[in-house]
Amino acid sequence: MRVLALDYGAARCGCAISDPTGTLVRPLDALEPPDPARIAKLVAEEGAERVVVGLPVSLGGEDTAQTRVSREFAAKLQELLDVTVETYDERLTTAMAARTAREGASADPDSLAAAHLLESYLAARSGEADGA
Repeated sequence: MRVLALDYGAARCGCAISDPTGTLVRPLDALEPPDPARIAKLVAEEGAERVVVGLPVSLGGEDTAQTRVSREFAAKLQELLDVTVETYDERLTTAMAARTAREGASADPDSLAAAHLLESYLAARSGEADGA
Protein backbone atom coordinates (compact mmCIF):
# COMPACT_ATOMS: atom_id res chain seq x y z
CA MET A 1 0.00 0.00 0.00
CA ARG A 2 1.38 3.40 -1.00
CA VAL A 3 1.20 5.80 1.97
CA LEU A 4 1.65 9.58 1.95
CA ALA A 5 2.96 11.11 5.19
CA LEU A 6 2.54 14.77 6.09
CA ASP A 7 4.50 16.80 8.62
CA TYR A 8 1.89 19.53 8.93
CA GLY A 9 2.68 23.09 9.96
CA ALA A 10 0.80 26.34 9.51
CA ALA A 11 3.28 27.67 6.95
CA ARG A 12 4.69 24.48 5.41
CA CYS A 13 3.81 20.84 5.06
CA GLY A 14 6.59 18.29 4.64
CA CYS A 15 5.63 15.32 2.47
CA ALA A 16 6.97 11.81 1.94
CA ILE A 17 5.63 8.79 0.04
CA SER A 18 6.24 5.08 0.35
CA ASP A 19 6.67 2.64 -2.49
CA PRO A 20 3.73 0.26 -3.10
CA THR A 21 5.31 -2.44 -0.92
CA GLY A 22 5.66 -0.08 2.05
CA THR A 23 9.40 -0.74 2.14
CA LEU A 24 11.02 2.39 0.74
CA VAL A 25 10.27 5.99 1.69
CA ARG A 26 11.01 9.03 -0.47
CA PRO A 27 10.78 12.67 0.65
CA LEU A 28 8.79 14.93 -1.68
CA ASP A 29 8.82 18.70 -2.02
CA ALA A 30 7.23 20.52 0.90
CA LEU A 31 4.01 22.40 0.21
CA GLU A 32 3.86 26.11 1.04
CA PRO A 33 1.23 26.82 2.23
CA PRO A 34 -0.25 23.46 3.18
CA ASP A 35 -3.45 23.64 1.11
CA PRO A 36 -5.77 20.60 1.42
CA ALA A 37 -6.67 20.84 -2.30
CA ARG A 38 -2.98 20.61 -3.26
CA ILE A 39 -2.60 17.62 -0.96
CA ALA A 40 -5.61 15.97 -2.63
CA LYS A 41 -3.89 16.50 -5.98
CA LEU A 42 -0.68 15.01 -4.59
CA VAL A 43 -2.58 11.95 -3.33
CA ALA A 44 -3.94 11.40 -6.84
CA GLU A 45 -0.61 12.03 -8.58
CA GLU A 46 1.31 9.67 -6.30
CA GLY A 47 -1.43 7.02 -6.13
CA ALA A 48 -1.52 7.16 -2.33
CA GLU A 49 -3.94 4.75 -0.73
CA ARG A 50 -3.62 6.21 2.77
CA VAL A 51 -2.54 9.54 4.29
CA VAL A 52 -0.79 9.81 7.65
CA VAL A 53 -0.66 13.21 9.34
CA GLY A 54 2.00 13.66 12.01
CA LEU A 55 0.53 14.26 15.46
CA PRO A 56 2.75 16.58 17.52
CA VAL A 57 2.31 15.45 21.10
CA SER A 58 4.61 16.40 23.97
CA LEU A 59 7.51 14.14 24.92
CA GLY A 60 5.29 12.81 27.72
CA GLY A 61 2.56 11.95 25.21
CA GLU A 62 0.13 14.75 26.13
CA ASP A 63 -1.73 16.87 23.61
CA THR A 64 -0.43 20.34 22.78
CA ALA A 65 -2.06 23.30 21.04
CA GLN A 66 -0.52 22.08 17.77
CA THR A 67 -2.00 18.59 18.36
CA ARG A 68 -5.52 20.02 18.06
CA VAL A 69 -4.60 21.97 14.91
CA SER A 70 -3.12 18.84 13.30
CA ARG A 71 -6.22 16.79 14.16
CA GLU A 72 -8.43 19.47 12.60
CA PHE A 73 -6.27 19.47 9.48
CA ALA A 74 -6.50 15.66 9.24
CA ALA A 75 -10.30 15.89 9.59
CA LYS A 76 -10.46 18.46 6.74
CA LEU A 77 -8.37 16.15 4.57
CA GLN A 78 -10.62 13.18 5.36
CA GLU A 79 -13.66 15.17 4.17
CA LEU A 80 -11.85 15.91 0.89
CA LEU A 81 -10.26 12.53 0.17
CA ASP A 82 -11.57 9.09 -0.70
CA VAL A 83 -8.64 7.39 1.09
CA THR A 84 -8.20 6.85 4.81
CA VAL A 85 -6.56 9.71 6.70
CA GLU A 86 -5.10 8.95 10.10
CA THR A 87 -2.78 10.60 12.58
CA TYR A 88 0.44 9.15 13.97
CA ASP A 89 2.77 10.24 16.76
CA GLU A 90 5.56 12.34 15.31
CA ARG A 91 7.69 12.77 18.43
CA LEU A 92 11.39 13.28 17.67
CA THR A 93 10.97 13.30 13.86
CA THR A 94 12.23 16.90 13.62
CA ALA A 95 15.38 15.99 15.58
CA MET A 96 15.85 12.91 13.40
CA ALA A 97 15.43 15.04 10.26
CA ALA A 98 18.06 17.51 11.50
CA ARG A 99 20.49 14.64 12.09
CA THR A 100 19.77 13.20 8.63
CA ALA A 101 20.40 16.62 7.08
CA ARG A 102 23.72 16.93 8.95
CA GLU A 103 24.64 13.53 7.54
CA GLY A 104 24.18 14.85 4.01
CA ALA A 105 20.51 14.41 3.06
CA SER A 106 19.51 17.16 0.65
CA ALA A 107 15.72 17.04 0.96
CA ASP A 108 13.69 19.76 2.63
CA PRO A 109 13.87 19.42 6.47
CA ASP A 110 10.07 19.23 6.81
CA SER A 111 9.93 16.49 4.19
CA LEU A 112 12.76 14.64 5.93
CA ALA A 113 10.66 14.77 9.11
CA ALA A 114 7.70 13.39 7.11
CA ALA A 115 9.95 10.60 5.81
CA HIS A 116 10.99 9.65 9.36
CA LEU A 117 7.34 9.75 10.43
CA LEU A 118 6.45 7.42 7.56
CA GLU A 119 9.30 5.02 8.32
CA SER A 120 8.10 4.78 11.93
CA TYR A 121 4.48 4.32 10.86
CA LEU A 122 5.37 1.58 8.36
CA ALA A 123 7.59 -0.22 10.89
CA ALA A 124 4.76 -0.21 13.44
CA ARG A 125 2.28 -1.54 10.87
CA SER A 126 4.77 -4.25 9.86
CA GLY A 127 5.06 -5.27 13.51
CA GLU A 128 1.27 -5.47 13.76
CA ALA A 129 1.12 -7.64 10.65
CA ASP A 130 3.78 -9.94 12.12
CA GLY A 131 1.72 -10.33 15.28
CA ALA A 132 4.17 -8.36 17.41
